[in-house]
Amino acid sequence: MAKRCDVCCKGPTTGMGYTFLRSHYNPHAKRRWLPNLQTQKVYINNAVKHIKVCTSCIKAGKIKKAV
Repeated sequence: MAKRCDVCCKGPTTGMGYTFLRSHYNPHAKRRWLPNLQTQKVYINNAVKHIKVCTSCIKAGKIKKAV
């Protein structure tokens, strides 16, 4: 299952983990930041479908929710 928004295609980002209580020279663990995805019932071409949408798209009103 892909962790990607079906509207804006926002996906996971990668980077280095937190460096608390570590020396500057020690290597750090890699980690992933996942988008906040919610499953929503929306209208697509006059049909109701379930899609995964990030919360920023929901707040921006980029989808039309089905009731």
